[in-house]
Amino acid sequence: MKRVFIAGATGYLGRFLCKEYQTRGWQVTALVRKSSGHADLPADRIVEAEATWSESLAGIMEDFDLVVSALGITRQTDGVGYWDVDYQANVNLLEEALRSNVARFAFVHVLNADCMENVPLVAAKAAFVRKLRTAEIQSTIIAPTGYFSDMGDFLKMAQRGRVWLFGSGQYRINPIHGADLAAAVFDAVDERAAWAEIGGPETFTQNDLAQLCFDVLGKSPRVTHLPDVLRRAALWALPRLAPRRIAGPAQFFLTAGAMNMTAPPSGKHKLADHFKTLIDQKH
Repeated sequence: MKRVFIAGATGYLGRFLCKEYQTRGWQVTALVRKSSGHADLPADRIVEAEATWSESLAGIMEDFDLVVSALGITRQTDGVGYWDVDYQANVNLLEEALRSNVARFAFVHVLNADCMENVPLVAAKAAFVRKLRTAEIQSTIIAPTGYFSDMGDFLKMAQRGRVWLFGSGQYRINPIHGADLAAAVFDAVDERAAWAEIGGPETFTQNDLAQLCFDVLGKSPRVTHLPDVLRRAALWALPRLAPRRIAGPAQFFLTAGAMNMTAPPSGKHKLADHFKTLIDQKH
């Protein structure tokens, strides 16, 4: 039986990755920061370690065929930032994989990273990708468009009564459900792809997303388009005025929201169904 080591296993995508690899007949080891509270994690073995501390990883990747890292942070907490986790923790994982002679390392990156070099979250991931691609190990880089979980921000605005968009709202995205992305990750690694850009089965403009939110809520749409100069002003002000835990994710979403985030479609999950599930969970 093949063995996979999954980092970032408790995140949105990580749980789906664990389930997908188990379903495909692999033995799954999940890396977590704290082993308690993860009894529902679909893994054959749970390993507790702090990836930002390289010494805690010593010897834990022996006899693995593959490492898949979805490790990263959206909001900076516990005094650590993107360069501590998205870059250095992944470097620590890579170096341990090299010491353990793991055959392949897969990493979940960001689509259009080369257009977001000024965004700290993306810059840290991109720096790791450069290191991974020059390492003496076979690798697969996965660049998804965006997760269904991220689209919940549109629904929250609609639930409050109005969706606010910058510019014309015509930029496009085909977000993907975690289960569909996990399956696509498995296939890309299995096919030994060096780079895979992956999106979901449906493509929306930002205006379409707003309309969909109001449709599933059964409300008349109320959408306000703000001048793009305000988005640019916010990008300038955020790193200077806002705490890092707020500025970091906001910089990413404001930057990604001003470009098309589309990739070859994959999967079958519908965003409307995801929104309906979110609504049902609140009732």
